[in-house]
Amino acid sequence: MIIDTSSRMKRAEELFMQGFNCAQSVAAAFADVYGYTEEQMLRVSAGFGAGIGRLRMSCGAFNAMALLAGLENGSVTPGDQQGKSQNYKLVQELAARFQQEHGSLICAELLKLKRGNHLPPTGGTEGGFSYEASERTAEYYQKRPCVRQIISAARIYAEFLSPPQSPPKGEDEPEVSADRQSL
Repeated sequence: MIIDTSSRMKRAEELFMQGFNCAQSVAAAFADVYGYTEEQMLRVSAGFGAGIGRLRMSCGAFNAMALLAGLENGSVTPGDQQGKSQNYKLVQELAARFQQEHGSLICAELLKLKRGNHLPPTGGTEGGFSYEASERTAEYYQKRPCVRQIISAARIYAEFLSPPQSPPKGEDEPEVSADRQSL
C-alpha cells in the first residue's frame, strides 16, 4: 500500500478540528492501513488523548503512534522476547523523532503547564486537574499547540510506513567527492 503522507497529515488535522482528541486524530488517519474503520480506531484510541485520559502524561499524538506501532509489529505470541523487542525499538525510534521535533513527549510540557498543576492530588480533582474535556472553540484551537504535534505525528508515522526511496547507486545520483561523503 502506498501511503500519501500529505493526505494522512490532512486527515489527522481535520479530525482534530472536528473535535476529536489528539490520539484519535492520528490513529484514525491510519485506520484503513490496518483494516479498521475510522469509528473503530476512534474508539480504540479515545483514552490515549490529552496525555492519557487528560492526565497530561505522554502526548496523545505520540501515544497514537505507539498504538499504530503495535498494530504494525506488536508481538502476539507469549514469551516472544524478540517480537516485543522489535516493537519497543520501533516505538523508541518514533519517540526519538517526535521528541527531536517538539522537545518533549510529555503533554504537560508541550502545553507549558505549570509544574504540578496537571496531576491530581490524591483522591481529588483540585489543583487545575480535571477529567472534563475542554470545549472546542476558536480560542481553544488558537492557544493549543496540539495541531502541530498531530500533523507531525501523522507525518512521522506515514514516513515510517513509506520511507523515501533512494535511487539505486549509479542511477540519477550525482557523483559525490570523497571529502563530501562524510556529510
